[in-house]
Amino acid sequence: MTEGPIGAAVLAALRELDTPTVCNALEIAAPERRGHGYTVEPLVCARTDLPPIVGYARTATIRAMQPSQDDPETAKAKRLAYYTHVAEGPGPTVTVIQDLDGGRIGYGAFWGEVNSNIHKGLGCLGVVTDGSIRDLEDIADGFQLLAGRVGPSHAHVHLVDVGGTVNVAGMLVSPGDLIHADRHGAVVIPANVAAEVPAAAELIARREAVILKAARSPDFDIDKLKRAMADQAEIH
Repeated sequence: MTEGPIGAAVLAALRELDTPTVCNALEIAAPERRGHGYTVEPLVCARTDLPPIVGYARTATIRAMQPSQDDPETAKAKRLAYYTHVAEGPGPTVTVIQDLDGGRIGYGAFWGEVNSNIHKGLGCLGVVTDGSIRDLEDIADGFQLLAGRVGPSHAHVHLVDVGGTVNVAGMLVSPGDLIHADRHGAVVIPANVAAEVPAAAELIARREAVILKAARSPDFDIDKLKRAMADQAEIH
């Protein structure tokens, strides 16, 4: 899988940050994104012990309540087109799948032992979906899943569309978007500011350190807080 537009060193630096820190950093690097571009609905994290994942989005939509209207050959072709979409460069990738079943979202799981192993083999690091997941003990090693819920069955789950813009938990994602995700949720990092995010995160950490040092001191009081806030404002 070919390398993407964001250099390997930047991707590595982003992986050292948790997703809330990335969101904080984007408030400096891309202040217009403060109110959107990240998940705003709660998601279940299957692997809370895994480090953050950072990769380029591959997208699809699914349904599971009713059988697909596609004939078997069309359904097979659509599944192969989806896997081709996942396998295409640049990489690494993160799959983002929207469930279209409305009030019965998550009725059937697209994700479990088989799909997690297929995706991992194709260079995918994990999935962000508002649908359901299953086979939690048998998921591919190191593969992350953020999902709307956990469920036992795949029901009639099938692909509806491949490669379009999707909305998962309030986060709009298009193919190729840079996704950062961990147990807290996910955020789209605009490519034009990705290289600025680590430095912005470091600046925020230095500012927060002043407040935290004061707050953790045994003689902390409102006066110490005022002084720490004044000191914090001088850090640029």
